Amino acid sequence: QVQLVESGGGSVQAGGSLRLSCGVSGHTFSSYAMGWFRQAPGKEREFVGTISWNLGDTLYADSVKGRFSISRDYYKNTAYLQMNSLKIEDTAVYYCSVAYNVDGTPQYPGEYTYWGQGTQVTVSS
Repeated sequence: QVQLVESGGGSVQAGGSLRLSCGVSGHTFSSYAMGWFRQAPGKEREFVGTISWNLGDTLYADSVKGRFSISRDYYKNTAYLQMNSLKIEDTAVYYCSVAYNVDGTPQYPGEYTYWGQGTQVTVSS
């Protein structure tokens, strides 16, 4: 059974940083992508960024480009979302997700099959 476990959310002042982690277990995928999405109250789930697990290629939403970065520890099956220069509008529940049997960088929620439980990120002024 595939499981994604997230950690690292919390509250921070604008301009601060947070790092989210997402560990994947229980899979036998030969290739996959791990994506990060977020959802603010009353809004649709929004693509944040993704990483191709085997190639390490990344893709980011324009809204976070230059501020957020995704990395992975290949052997620990863990991905990280480093969030710097946080803004109030970054406040949301953040989800990690897995799209299996892909070597690219999918950016649509429908392309992802497995999802973490979500972790709250709150940015205040």
